[in-house]
Amino acid sequence: MPTPRTPTFPPGRYGRRRAERRRRPWLAGLLVVLLLVVMAAVAAQLYRRYGDPTYDAQVITYTEITDRQIVIDFRVTVPAGGGTTCVVRARARDGAEVGREQVTATADPGETQITVRHRLATTARPFVGEVVRCVAAG
Repeated sequence: MPTPRTPTFPPGRYGRRRAERRRRPWLAGLLVVLLLVVMAAVAAQLYRRYGDPTYDAQVITYTEITDRQIVIDFRVTVPAGGGTTCVVRARARDGAEVGREQVTATADPGETQITVRHRLATTARPFVGEVVRCVAAG
């Protein structure tokens, strides 16, 4: 059985031949591991900031909209008897934030939901009221 050979070319034609490059599989593996570590760190940071399902908030309604205020009613799910600090905000029709405050509430012993009514002062006429996030009170 014939063995494969590298072709030979006439000297001076087809440019200069390059020497074979050494492969470095460990470098590719190192880059993959580094990428996974960075992705895990970013995921952990995002989960800490936005992802705790224990403190889930839902806006029930927003009413009493004037040029200087909005009343936001929302419900927060917390661990039994726990407390929470929520960030509420109001936005204008163009999406600009016109009001933001932190609201702290505590559930009664044994309760897992807190219903909150909060009057939020604004700098312009709001269009919508939102709960940005809720975390454990502390």
